[in-house]
Parts: sequence; structure tokens; C-alpha cells
Amino acid sequence: MINFFNNLEQRNEPLFWFGLFCLLSVPPMITAAIRRPIQLRGTNAWYKPIKFSISIGLFCWTMGWLTYDLNLPGQVALYSWATVVLLGFELIYITLQAARGQLSHYNQSSPGYAALYAGMALAATVVTLYTGYIGLLFCSGGFTQLPDYYLWSIRIGIFLFVIFAMEGAVMGSRLSHTIGGTDGEKGLPFLNWSRKYGDPRIAHFIGMHALQILPLLAFYVLKNVIATLLFGAAYAFLAVMVLVQALQGKPLFKSTAP
Repeated sequence: MINFFNNLEQRNEPLFWFGLFCLLSVPPMITAAIRRPIQLRGTNAWYKPIKFSISIGLFCWTMGWLTYDLNLPGQVALYSWATVVLLGFELIYITLQAARGQLSHYNQSSPGYAALYAGMALAATVVTLYTGYIGLLFCSGGFTQLPDYYLWSIRIGIFLFVIFAMEGAVMGSRLSHTIGGTDGEKGLPFLNWSRKYGDPRIAHFIGMHALQILPLLAFYVLKNVIATLLFGAAYAFLAVMVLVQALQGKPLFKSTAP
């Protein structure tokens, strides 16, 4: 494990340290969630920064690992620092709002909050599109040091990440993550995905984490180009179907309560 962390730091130092910061911030947030359980729209306000810290930390470590193989240190450094600054702003704002018991997402209660929410959306969009550019770089060069099946998993994983990260615009345009009902009703524990209505966050989650799942599975299990392509297609189909179901206002995990 120590060798893994050392290798990860050497491959991309900015994203390693920022990812580590994000993940190390989770235990204090969990403590705050237990000792100071602020309720916001039917759930603990600290759950959002906890989820974002984990997600951003994993994203940074994943991209830090992958970008090393581009052998483009100048471009990778620019991408890395842009990611640190933009996602750092987003995470800090989400955390501060949770500590204050205020909404970060969809908050239009004042011009200032509306501007900060728009700033978060812009930051996330820039990082997403920039990551898509990184995906294009993986399609344009020769990567003889990488197995073909692994290279294809990187490409598919990045592009699925980009598509389903941009799916966040579905929720942003509605100022809500619930379709067919209103935000704030009790959902799945911690994740808070709706059990009564459609919830695009589920497809958002599935699609974005193709970035980790596909390369790991291709490298350690599939070890074959055709198998990787078929699994990538099946994974994309799953994410799309979950999104379609959400847009129809149907829950993926239906409540059994009367």
C-alpha cells in the first residue's frame, strides 16, 4: 500500500495531495455529522460535503494515475492545477454552507448565493470538459506501454464520466434532483436517493464512476479488448436506462412503506 501511495504521488503530485486532502477531510465531517446533525431538506447537511469529498478525492487520484501515461508533463500540470483550484472552490463552498445549515446547490435565495451556485456549476463544467480533452489525448497518440484493453477502458471510462457529469445540467436546470416530486423527502440512507420519485443522481453516480470501474476491471479481470468494449457498452446502457427511468419520475429503489 505504501508503494502505491508513493507511486501515485510520483505520477501526479498536485492531484495526489489534493485527493488526499479531500479524503482526509471525511472523518472530521463524519464527526460533525454525528455531533452536530444539522437537518437540511430532510437529511443531514454534512452528508453532501462527505459525498463530494470522497468523489472528488477518488476522481483526483484516478486522473492523477491516468494522466501520467500521456507523457505530456506541461499539459498534465495545467490540467491538474485547474482541477485543484476549481474543485477546491466547489468543495470549500459546499462544506461552508453545510456548516451554516444553508443550501449550496440550487440556492437562489439571494443574488450572492445564486452567483456562487452559478460559479460552482461553471467550475464543474470546466473540469468536466477539460477531462474530456484529456480523453481525446488518449485517443490521439501511441501508447505502446499500455495494453490495448486497458487503453480502451480509459477512453470509455473518461467519456462516460464526461457525459454523465454533464447530466448534472438536468438537475441544475430544474433546481431540483427529484422528478415527479419535491426535494426533501426521506430517501436511501446517506445517499438520500429518492425511493418514491425519479432521481437523476443515480445515473449521475453510475456514469461518472465508470472512470474507476472500467479501467480496474479491464486491467485486473477482463484483459481482452472485445470483452472490455462489450462491458463498456453494457455499462453505458445501464446508466442510460437508469437515467430514462428517473426522467419518467420512477424510483430505482421503490419504497415498500404504505
